[in-house]
Amino acid sequence: RQLHSTVFYQWRDSTLQNYCLKNFLLTKIFLFPVYLPVGTEHVATATLPASFNDLLPHFLVEPDDEYIVKNKPVTLTCRSTPATQIYFKCNGEWVHQDDHLIDRTVDPATGLPIMQVKIDISRQQVEKIFGLDDYWCQCVAWSTTGTQKSQKAYVRIAYLRKNFEEEPIGKEVSLNQEVLLRCHPPEGVPAAEVEWQRNEHVIDPVSEPNFLVTADRNLIIKQARLADTANYTCVAKNIVARRRSSPATVLVYVDGGWSDWSNWSECGVDCSMWRSRECTQPSPGTGGKDCQGIDLQSLNCTSQQCLQTASGVEDVALYVGIVAVALCLTLILIVVVLVYRRKKEGLDADVADSSILTTGFQPMGIKPSKPGVWAPRHRAPRPPENSHLLTIQPDLTTTTTSYQGTLHSRHDGTTHTGTAKFSMTNGPLLDPLPNGSHHTLHNGKMTSDPAEFMTRLSNQTYFKTLPRDVANTSYGTFNFLGGRLTIPNTGISLLIPPEAIPRGKIYEIYLTAQRKEDLRLPLAGCQTLLSPIVSCGPPGVVLTRPTILSMDHCSDACPENWAIRLKKQNYEGVWEDVLMMGEELISEPYYCQLEAETCRVFSEQLGRFSLVGESLNMSAAKRLRLVLFSDAYCSTLEYNIRVYCMDDTQDVFKEVMQMERQLGGRLIDEPHVLLFKDSYHNLRLSIHDMPQAHWRSKLLAGYQEIPFYHIWNGSQRFLHCTFTLERLNLSTCELTCQLCVWQVEGEGQSFSLDFNIAKDSRPLDPEFLLMDNNPSGSALAGPSAFQIPYLIRQKICSSLDTPCPNGADWRLLAQRLKLDRHMSFFASKASPTSVILDLWEAQHFHSGNLNQLATVMADIGKQEAMIFLVSDGEC
Repeated sequence: RQLHSTVFYQWRDSTLQNYCLKNFLLTKIFLFPVYLPVGTEHVATATLPASFNDLLPHFLVEPDDEYIVKNKPVTLTCRSTPATQIYFKCNGEWVHQDDHLIDRTVDPATGLPIMQVKIDISRQQVEKIFGLDDYWCQCVAWSTTGTQKSQKAYVRIAYLRKNFEEEPIGKEVSLNQEVLLRCHPPEGVPAAEVEWQRNEHVIDPVSEPNFLVTADRNLIIKQARLADTANYTCVAKNIVARRRSSPATVLVYVDGGWSDWSNWSECGVDCSMWRSRECTQPSPGTGGKDCQGIDLQSLNCTSQQCLQTASGVEDVALYVGIVAVALCLTLILIVVVLVYRRKKEGLDADVADSSILTTGFQPMGIKPSKPGVWAPRHRAPRPPENSHLLTIQPDLTTTTTSYQGTLHSRHDGTTHTGTAKFSMTNGPLLDPLPNGSHHTLHNGKMTSDPAEFMTRLSNQTYFKTLPRDVANTSYGTFNFLGGRLTIPNTGISLLIPPEAIPRGKIYEIYLTAQRKEDLRLPLAGCQTLLSPIVSCGPPGVVLTRPTILSMDHCSDACPENWAIRLKKQNYEGVWEDVLMMGEELISEPYYCQLEAETCRVFSEQLGRFSLVGESLNMSAAKRLRLVLFSDAYCSTLEYNIRVYCMDDTQDVFKEVMQMERQLGGRLIDEPHVLLFKDSYHNLRLSIHDMPQAHWRSKLLAGYQEIPFYHIWNGSQRFLHCTFTLERLNLSTCELTCQLCVWQVEGEGQSFSLDFNIAKDSRPLDPEFLLMDNNPSGSALAGPSAFQIPYLIRQKICSSLDTPCPNGADWRLLAQRLKLDRHMSFFASKASPTSVILDLWEAQHFHSGNLNQLATVMADIGKQEAMIFLVSDGEC
């Protein structure tokens, strides 16, 4: 009955109805099923003349595979004759009739009706398909006789990655040698086509038979000619983009060849004759080797050929030539001596004037005190007459002396005569305080106003971009005993080892974390920021040993997936690559150890640094920290949940916590970590499983989305989405729901929330709530900044620096501390042991265990390990 009603409903011609009904009842054969999708009651239908009843529809145009470029939708077209209706089916689901664009015509030759249908497919429709390889659509047409299905048309999102999987490498080859240049283009859909260029001109193997492009897209130069010396570039392109590889320089060289021999000369007075040849067949070119052998050959003449002539005149000429050469050499020597003496006088003057830079501060007041003590704790202010004194641990090798004075610049016209050749304005030390003020030291810190210090610092030329945020800045005054600067709750610290500052020098050093509004680091291609931007300085100060800058990073710590660079900003404000991870050179002033979540930068120069990563493949991922906040108090029906997606570093988390405190928010769950891959897919957030009787979401779509590029290449290190919920009654306070965050075709995390919005009493890990913004204790100077006492440190270094035949020296210490991959770096330093201990101090400031270090020393076989048992008073 359902079939009959459907047939009669669709067909309007009564004669056709009777004809089909009769055939159906007599043959009991099901002619054609007409099961229509929901919402298609008004499908594209047409009546056919009786003469065409026995014809099956056939397709004049079938839908073809299409690619979506960026966000531009694609159109699929289907044309069939004769057909009563046509519709599309995509991934097993009928496309709504309202989405079809229908056009009807008649074939003038046959009189058959022709029906054409078009639909548009958007990028969002394709991205919604989960778990399927490709998105496909198929056209279905039918007549009164039956149905026909077209071929499947696949719709794919087109892209072309930036990095070549293999780039051509330059070569030096000899003449007529075969050359192979490899190229594996970037991954893309559709697959990229490859063309080769020589000096920016496309190579056509058809017109240039000396070139051959293989099936796997490599270029072969069959016989290298001198004219083939050029820069070769592999160009990959598809419908999305065009990528160029780095140019590969091919240098074709030719070794030299000898010319014929010349004729023999006449027999000379020495009874010999000679002949010569030249390296001109061919001449060596573009780095080719010179000819092998001699270019001049001599041969004794026979006695009959020898010339018996007087040699008196020739001897006089020889002697005159010798005298002339001697006079010339004497004059040259005199000139060289005069020039050298003048340059030496000028150099001495320069060196004398340059002492302004190397002694920019007057000696600090030093007062003898108990041995081994340098104000280890913050103490109450002493009477004013003693406030300017600094107690310093005595030098163990020299006699301690006492000085008293203020800290000020030596750049003073009353104490220096003559024309100054250096300006202290851009020097490594700070300008003097106004009104004759001077710095007073307590425990290695300045007691002046922190805001006044930052204002004075940022007024200088290089420090214009320094933030005036005291909470994100640490500073202190240090001498040769070293110290440590720490920005609380950020994971950022600067270790200044003992002897890093030259003896007799006192430096005011700062450490600051740049906020996003202060400075922006330019990124290109697949680059992403992996660490905070950290400034330490002043730049240009003289250091005799590398400091260690520690900061968090958010890479997945898989070096095979990344090209990680340390960037430093120069005085002109340009960011430069100063180090590539895995390619460190011990001769450079920078070195880096990349740990699971922390980066340790050894630097002999202070400045502004940051870590930038460039993904090498789609497996590269950066860690995102997902954090949920809500309103601490809610008196309305609406309730907001804010989801932050931020780089997994402590400084960003601190910034978000400070901002939420100002907004009156509260943390409603412990943070989760999500690995976000360089796959060009966006991040999606959705909320589910709310009790429908009490809550509803005001979000119109099924999910919220953060674009991929905002997370990977964006300047903001944290982004957030807000979910606005509405409770149906003010008395409803219990909220249970599931909040999901995931990357399309990637990893995901979910939060199971179950709490009372009026009063949340759930305990949270105190690690996530420890937000102490008090800067006290962020600067430590002298022995109080180190775990290992100064005396013990000196004994360890003197014991292990000397190479031991059985290997019981600094090398074994590095191996036991799992630092043996840096052996070459340690060996390049004057005291390898001291650098190893510096790194140990940087890693274990809060969790260092001297007993563990003593155990390592005992395993090495050094009796000096017993000195760890010495009491503090004895040290």
